[in-house]
Amino acid sequence: MTTWTTFDGDVALIVDDVPDNLALLSDALSEAGYTVLVATDGLSALDRLAMVVPDIILLDAVMPGIDGFETCRRIKQMEDVRHVPVMFMTGLTETEHVVKAFEAGGLDYVTKPIEPAEVLARVATHIRSARMMSQARHAIDAVSHAAISLSADGTPLWQTRQAAEWMDKYFPGAQAASSSLPVAVASWITQALALTDPEPLVIHQKDDSLHLTLSRRRRELLLLLEEKHEQVLPSLDQYQLTPRELEVLSWIAKGKTNRDIAEILGMSPRTVNKHLEHIFVKLGVETRAAAASLVAGRLQGSEKS
Repeated sequence: MTTWTTFDGDVALIVDDVPDNLALLSDALSEAGYTVLVATDGLSALDRLAMVVPDIILLDAVMPGIDGFETCRRIKQMEDVRHVPVMFMTGLTETEHVVKAFEAGGLDYVTKPIEPAEVLARVATHIRSARMMSQARHAIDAVSHAAISLSADGTPLWQTRQAAEWMDKYFPGAQAASSSLPVAVASWITQALALTDPEPLVIHQKDDSLHLTLSRRRRELLLLLEEKHEQVLPSLDQYQLTPRELEVLSWIAKGKTNRDIAEILGMSPRTVNKHLEHIFVKLGVETRAAAASLVAGRLQGSEKS
C-alpha cells in the first residue's frame, strides 16, 4: 500500500536538469505560495510521483536519460497521478516538438527563456481547471452515476468510480479503466457513432447484465452504464421488445416522463415517442399508464412465484 506525502497548499513539481532554471522557477513559485518539489531527470520525477501527488508538473523536454516526452507518457500511465496537468518547458520551438508534447499528454507548452510571471499565470489557471474537473468527477461519483467520458472518436477520457468497478466486473483483465476500452465495447461504439439511435450494448453475467448506452450532445460523448438484474422486466419475451424498447419501458415503469427518458438515454423526445408507439402496439395497450401497470403486474407475479 502506497503511503502518500501530503502538503498544505498547492504543490508544483519542477523537472529540469538545468540548475539555473530550477532556481528561477522554484523562487517564483515559492514566493507565490506554492510548495515546490524538484527532480533533475525523468526517472527521479517518476520516483517522486510514486510518493507525492502534486497539483501541477512543470517538465523540461530535453533531459539526460529518458526525455520529457517519454516521462510524460509514463506519468499518464500512473493511475494516481495521470490526472495531474503537465506543462512542458523547452527551447524546442518547431511544430513537431509542440505536437509531440501534446501527444505525450501535455496540457500546455512554454518556450525558454522562461518568463516567471507568464508561468505563474498559466500554473494558476491549470490548477484551477483541474480542480474544477476533479470536483465534477467527485460530484458524479457521489450520486453513484456510472459514466465514461469519451473523445469524439470514442477514446476514453475519464470515468466515474462506479463505471470503473462495473467495467472491471464484466471485463476482467481488459484494462478498461484508463486509456482503452475492451474490444467488444470499442467496436460497438464505432458502429453506434454511425447510427442515429443505436441499441444499447448488453453484457450478460450470471443473473446480472450491464447495459451500455451512448449519449451524444453536440461534440460531447458519454458512455452511460447501468447494471440490471435479469428479473427487472420479467416474462416480457413474448412481446419481442428490442433492448432499446425495454430501456424505455423500464423508465416508464419508474414514472419518468418522455423528457426525462430522453435526457437519460441521450435521445430526442421525438425518438422516445416513436419507441412508445412501438411498445404500445407490441404490448397491446394504448397509454403509458397501462404499459406501466402491465410491467407492475408482471413484477408482482414473479415475486409471488
